[in-house]
Amino acid sequence: PPAEPLTELRQAGGVRTIVLNNPRRRNALSLPMLQSLRRDLLHDVKSRELRVIVIAAKGPVFCSGHDLKELSSEDDVKHHSQVFELCAEVMTLIQKLPVPVIAKVNGLATAAGCQLVASCDIAVASDKSQFATPGVNIGLFCSTPAVALGRSLPRKVALEMLFTGEPLSAHEALMHGLVSKVVPEDKLEEETMKISQKICESSKSVLALGKATFYRQIAQDLDTAYKITTKVMVDNLTLRDGQEGIEAFVQKRKPVWSH
Repeated sequence: PPAEPLTELRQAGGVRTIVLNNPRRRNALSLPMLQSLRRDLLHDVKSRELRVIVIAAKGPVFCSGHDLKELSSEDDVKHHSQVFELCAEVMTLIQKLPVPVIAKVNGLATAAGCQLVASCDIAVASDKSQFATPGVNIGLFCSTPAVALGRSLPRKVALEMLFTGEPLSAHEALMHGLVSKVVPEDKLEEETMKISQKICESSKSVLALGKATFYRQIAQDLDTAYKITTKVMVDNLTLRDGQEGIEAFVQKRKPVWSH
C-alpha cells in the first residue's frame, strides 16, 4: 500500500491543524518530515481564511527529535548539515509566520521535538506530557534545541535539562514557562480549540503586526525595544482594522474586521 503522508493537514473555521503522522518512528524530525512540516506551515499562509496553526501528533510521542539513523557516520557531513539547517529554518519559520502557532502536546517531546514546542508561540500540554533534551546521553549535545530552550526557560533550568537529559513533567514545564497551559488529556482538544477560536475573533493583520513586533523587540535592549514598539503602535493606528477596532469600541458595537 502507498505510504501514509508524514504530516496531515486539515483546516476549518480559520484553524489549520498539522498532525505529525509517523508514530512508528516516534514522529522523528527526519529530513522528509521536516520538508513535509515546512510545506504545511507555508501552504496558502497569506490566505485571509487562515488565522491560527495548531501542531499536533499521533501516538504516545509528540516528537522524539531528529532521526538518529540519518545522523550515523554512514551519511556524509553535507547530509548532516542539510538536516540541521532545515530544522533551524522550520523553527525560525514558525516565529516568522503571520499567524499564531500553537503546539498541542500529548506525550513525550524530546530533543528537537522539545525544540519544536519551545519554538511555538503557545503550547498546550496534557498532564501526561514530558519534555527532555537527552542528547548528552548519546554523545550528541542538544545545541540547536538549546537555542529555543534558552529563550523559553530560565537559564539554569535549561542548562540542567541540557546537562542531565532528565525530563521535565508537564507541570514543571508550566511552572518554568515552556508551556502555556496543562490540562487533563481528555480536555486537551477542547482547551486548544478554545484558545484558537479566541484568536480567530481578532484581526489577522493586527495579530500579524503584533507577532512580528514581539519577536523583533524581545531581542533588543529596553530603549531600542520601546523605540521599535512606539513606531509600531503608530503604524497599527494606520491599519484599517486599527481604526475599525477603536470606532467599534467607542460606538459600543462588535468590530467588523477586514483582515
